[in-house]
Order: sequence, then C-alpha cells, then structure tokens
Amino acid sequence: MKLGIVGLPNVGKSTLFNAITKAGAEAANYPFCTIEPNVGMVAVPDERLDVLARMYDPEKITPTFIEFVDIAGLVRGASRGEGLGNKFLSHIREVDAIVHVVRCFEDDNITHVDTTIDPVRDIETINLELIFADLESLERKLDRTKKLLKGDKKYQAEIDLMERIRESLEKGVPARSLSLSEEEAEMVRQMFLLTSKPVIYAANISEDMISTDYASNPLVEKVMAHAAGEGAEAIVICAKIEEEVAELDQEEKQAFLRELGIAESGLDQLIKRCYRLLGLISFLTAGPKEVRAWTIKKGTKAAQAAGKIHSDMERGFIRAEIVPYDTLVEVGSYNAAREKGLVRSEGRDYVMMDGDVVLFRFNV
Repeated sequence: MKLGIVGLPNVGKSTLFNAITKAGAEAANYPFCTIEPNVGMVAVPDERLDVLARMYDPEKITPTFIEFVDIAGLVRGASRGEGLGNKFLSHIREVDAIVHVVRCFEDDNITHVDTTIDPVRDIETINLELIFADLESLERKLDRTKKLLKGDKKYQAEIDLMERIRESLEKGVPARSLSLSEEEAEMVRQMFLLTSKPVIYAANISEDMISTDYASNPLVEKVMAHAAGEGAEAIVICAKIEEEVAELDQEEKQAFLRELGIAESGLDQLIKRCYRLLGLISFLTAGPKEVRAWTIKKGTKAAQAAGKIHSDMERGFIRAEIVPYDTLVEVGSYNAAREKGLVRSEGRDYVMMDGDVVLFRFNV
C-alpha cells in the first residue's frame, strides 16, 4: 500500500508529511516508522489488536502498515517536464492512491503561489497536469493499438475504451470518474493512467478553526462539493495540529485530543479512509508469539490470504479455522469459541471477511 501526498507549495503538504516522519522518530515499537526522508511507514490504527493482546499476552504486536510518499516538484507545466515535472509524474505512477492536500486557511505570513486562496483552482491545477500527462500517454497507446488492430480485431474494444477516456480527459474529467464494467476497469488498470488512481482530498484548515464548525467554512465546503462531484473522498485535517500530536506519546496524545474536543487524530482518520479507499480489509492472527493484522483486498479467498503469511501455506492449504473477532471477544477465548462450536472450518474458496481471526492448517 503506497500513498502519494501531493499539493501545491505552501498548502501544508510538507507539514502533514512531517507529522508522519516525526511520529516515526520515536521508539521502533511505536506504530510509526520512517524509512527515508521522503517515505514514511504508518501503522493502520486497529483497536482490535490491543484487545487481542490483552487476551493472548503475546511477545509482540504487529499492525499492518501504509506507506506514504512525499511527492514534490509540481509546477504548472509539470506534464511538459517543467520544474521536477517528470520526476513528480513518475512518482505518482508508482503509488496506489493519491492524498491531495488543499489549503483551506488564510494566513498573510504564508504566501500562495497564485496569491489568493482558492482550493478548487488549486485542485484543478494539479488535475490538469495529470490529465495532460494522461492524454499524451493515451495518444501513444492508441497509435500502437491501432496498428495491432490491422492484424487482430480483438483490439477494437480497447481502442473504443481509450477513445472514450480521451474524450473525457479533453473535457477535464479524470479517468476515475468514468463508469466502467469489470472488463473495462481491468483494461484501464493496464493503461497505468494517473487520473485513474483513487484520490482523497485533505482540506487543510488552520489551528483556530479546530474548535469551530469548520464544515460550514466556505473553503472547506468547496473542497467537499468538488470531491462529491468527482466521486472522490474528502477529509478535513489540520496539518499543524497533526505535527504537534506526532511528538507526543500515546497518553499525552489522547489528553491533547480530548482537550481539543477531538475523538481521533486527523492522521488516524486519514489512514483509515485511505485503507477503505483502496478496498482493503484486515484479517487477524493471534497467539502467544504474536498478535498480527494482515492486509488483503476485499474478495480475497482463504488460500490466497494464507499465502500472504507464507507461500508454503497457500501451496499446502488444507483449511482455515475461523472465528469472527466480535464472537471471539464475546466468549473470551479461542478455546471457549471452539467448545461452543463457534469456530468454523472453511475451504480454500472461502471469501475472507474483515476481522476474521484465523488459524490456517496446511501441509507441504
């Protein structure tokens, strides 16, 4: 799971990324860690792990992680290689989804590249660069595919889809906004278009807006309306507060958030929303050695899930012994669940559910 953080200069993108990397500057067992200056690994918040840890008293707890990449270098003309445009675009091609930070606060001490604050204009600036880049790559793909069509008519459907996407892009509509069949969606994935990547807009507000009804702020409203029109996700976040929260230990963090009247940090909310955005769920394994969350795509079958742990487990899969997390907590232990007949034995084609606590049986 790799998420790219993008945004124009002075919108709070770097401040948000600093919150991620600062959180990683703590101890190794803290649920954040930094790999290098422009990449941060952040644990997906999952309260279920803490509950299971109290039940099993394991030697270690291992959450699942999301990787954030600080993508810099955007200026107008990035699609033509202006500034660090080529590098910027290549970094976006490598991520699974985009976190687009948009400035929704006024501050005379922080200049904006376009002098005034207009989040929708900022969104369109970046979206247009991605659209221009997609149009260029799509034209090349179309030329190549049309040549193949002369020898094989099976390429006609792909050509029709590319022409439909091109028409959409020329109207300023990103590829992700198109309604696609499963077959078409698979073809689009093979095109590696920048505008086909899912996006979550992060409306960055100032610290003094935290205690107000920021949802009615006209700048925030613009971002939410734009996201809704595009079929994208949106979240309100204060990057400056997140940077301060990241320097606190867990107890201090909770006290600070309570003081602000916030139930959950913006960063935790962002991570969870990104997790859902990518269509991901977690299954859990638990024992005295380790309590751990494993990331899989929705729709993953039991044998494939076993392969996430080790390829041998998928190859020699026998069965999955499963108890839903809520059931396990309700009865108090795995043994109690087994005695009550609540542990199910599932075959390799069972579709995994979020929160399944699993023991895989295999033989190689």
